[in-house]
Order: sequence, then C-alpha cells, then structure tokens
Amino acid sequence: MDGWSRYQNYKRAKDQFFEYGFRKRIAANYIVSKCQREAALVAASELGIKEKVANYYEEHGVKWFHYVPYFMVKDPLFLIRKAFWSRTFLERSYTAKFDFKKLQPELTS
Repeated sequence: MDGWSRYQNYKRAKDQFFEYGFRKRIAANYIVSKCQREAALVAASELGIKEKVANYYEEHGVKWFHYVPYFMVKDPLFLIRKAFWSRTFLERSYTAKFDFKKLQPELTS
C-alpha cells in the first residue's frame, strides 16, 4: 500500500511541477520521507528539474542516508496518528491532469 501512496505522490508532483515549474512549496510537500522525496525526484527528473529539487532538499539538510521519516523521530507515537495512516498507506487516488505520453515527442530510432 505504501507503493500505491508513493505512486499517487509521483503523479501529483509531476502535475504540479509541470504546471508551475520548480516551486519550493511543491518540493516541501514531499520532504517528509525518503519515499516521498524519491517520488518527487523521479517526477522532477522526467521534467528536467531534478537538480533544482535535489538542491532544495540538500539545502534543507536532507542527506542520502535519511531513510527514517522525520516525523517518526519527532513523534514516537506516530502509529496512533490518523495523519500517519492516511498519508502513508491510504493516500487517495489521484488522476493525472495531463497525458504525458501525448505531450512527449515520439522517439525515433
């Protein structure tokens, strides 16, 4: 179910970055955990702005070894919080606004 949630994050991040370009507010939405950051970075990579998003995370102290989500360190009772369950495993289905397959030029061999 976590994979499902990260896929929803990826689709949302890609739409947001496509629509607005790199914005700190958008990148900040996905800074909480390694999986969310990776979803945002993959989306940003596909749009050519991965470096900007990666630099934003680096500026905010995110290191390559930060696997444990920050909220788990700050709140040891996270397992009983509704926000944890809804954001981690029960992310609502997100329908992409754009059909990126149609937007990308055909690759020729």
